[in-house]
Amino acid sequence: MTLIELRYLVTVAQTRHFGRAAEVFNVSQPTLSMAVRKLEQDLGVLLFERSKSGIRVTKMGEQIIAQAQRVLSQTDAITALAKADKDQLSGELKLGSIFTLAPYLFPQLVPSLSVIANQLTLVCSEGYNNDLRHQLRNGEVDAILISQPFTEADIVTQQIYREPLQLVMQPNHALAAKTSISMEELRGQTFLVLNKKQCLSEQMLEIFQPIAKNIIECSSLETLRHMVAIGLGLSVLPASAINSSLYSQQTITARPLQTNPSRNILLAWRASFPRHKAIDAVRRAIQVNNWQFTTVHETGGSGLLVENQSW
Repeated sequence: MTLIELRYLVTVAQTRHFGRAAEVFNVSQPTLSMAVRKLEQDLGVLLFERSKSGIRVTKMGEQIIAQAQRVLSQTDAITALAKADKDQLSGELKLGSIFTLAPYLFPQLVPSLSVIANQLTLVCSEGYNNDLRHQLRNGEVDAILISQPFTEADIVTQQIYREPLQLVMQPNHALAAKTSISMEELRGQTFLVLNKKQCLSEQMLEIFQPIAKNIIECSSLETLRHMVAIGLGLSVLPASAINSSLYSQQTITARPLQTNPSRNILLAWRASFPRHKAIDAVRRAIQVNNWQFTTVHETGGSGLLVENQSW
């Protein structure tokens, strides 16, 4: 049994035709048919029922073909692993991000990455914390951008930057005249927070729950932003969302809180992931942007700045 015989077998099953399968491999139909027949003889089972009307996979053939597909998939993964080690900065890199970061970071990250590693194609996706955690472990994404706290076995994390959370309100709100605001000045207000699926929800509740008159949950930062703009309450937004050039600064006003709340953004990837240079390129592409908040920069050398000291 050889890999090429398994590939012939799977392709015949997919095309339901020996001639079309032979065209895929640029071989003659008799050559492919003999290879499949030899495989049937070696295994001692009939994989296909042949008739003038076509071919049909047998019950045993279905099981063997499914196993062959798994073997070929693992074989292709080995080849991809070796290729990735040779050229880590080409091909696709699947990057997931939390919903409260992706709309503001990705539009800056993609063009920056194209300058740093122009052969690397970024495949972007968004999700909730727990969904991204599972996708990373299952290999559906190669790396994720997520906020602290985040711990997971066999996952390496690196702090990329820290950004403030600032109070947002209508421009004509009484508190907009102040340069910074104490928590006591907020007592008795209505506050808008994200629902509990969003990782920022917990921080918002920690800030507002002790002093709130009323709390309204929103499904996204954009919903929250629009509700603040029409005067339904106050909230906090990350600096990346406040400073986004996509939005007019006339609709809402931001002011710092005296408690200086912030969130830490982490880049996380599997410890076994072989393309460390691609991860490093993403980190550098984020950090070359002119952020209006603190960015954790590399202190020296060309390798990764890794916060997880156990890796």
